[in-house]
Amino acid sequence: MRASLLQIHVDPDESVDSRRERVSSLVRAQSGADLVVLPELWPVGAFAYERFAAEAEEADPATGPTALAMSAAARDAGVWLHAGSIVEKGTEGGALYNTSLVFSPSGELAATYRKVHRFGFDRGEATMMSAGTDPVTVPHPQATLGLATCYDLRFPELFRALIDAEPHGARVLVVPAGWPAKRADHWTLFARTRAVENQCFVLACGTAGSHAGVAQAGRSAVIDPWGEVLAESTGTEEAVVTADLDLSQVDKVRESFPVLKDRVL
Repeated sequence: MRASLLQIHVDPDESVDSRRERVSSLVRAQSGADLVVLPELWPVGAFAYERFAAEAEEADPATGPTALAMSAAARDAGVWLHAGSIVEKGTEGGALYNTSLVFSPSGELAATYRKVHRFGFDRGEATMMSAGTDPVTVPHPQATLGLATCYDLRFPELFRALIDAEPHGARVLVVPAGWPAKRADHWTLFARTRAVENQCFVLACGTAGSHAGVAQAGRSAVIDPWGEVLAESTGTEEAVVTADLDLSQVDKVRESFPVLKDRVL
């Protein structure tokens, strides 16, 4: 599986419409990849709380501008696309969600995931958005994907649920984020830890630039089941990080070091 992570620069002076067009072009340039991944809340910025309500949109490609643009980009490039996340305008009394969108190469919306763990400690996202409730996996033709978003990375229970999912547990964990630069070491540490403890690949896609004045960590990375970094962005600028994943490595690692079989709790 060839995976490409697009570490998108979020510029507060760039309009959301312009960024959608630019990101669509970047996705189309990844033709030949098996999976393309975008970061968390790249249309508006993960810390731009004051804009969440105004920029909220539907997850349906028929009605949501980001979903429509990403559906078309996935179809034109012929790629599976994890389109990062949007501020979703839910149908349940106007609730907002931090919702990830996954598209097939035909442009079909294959899955959505509403972020379970909201960041903010009773402020920001934690108070403005409703929480998702369900782990979500996606049956990519080459490997089942497990979906998580940013702050979720600090909660290992979610990742255990993803690798235990029926009928097929996740073998590639996809984590888009808007992770702040001041905790960049935690981002790298947790991404590698989730790979090692679950013996999976982890695709950790961060953002560049700043979100509402909060500098972003960047450091997007592709990590193998031993926790080795196959490819990464060493800086905080916009970048494309591409790596080829040998998916047979998941079985090899799990067979040679069968730690998952020794779980008690």
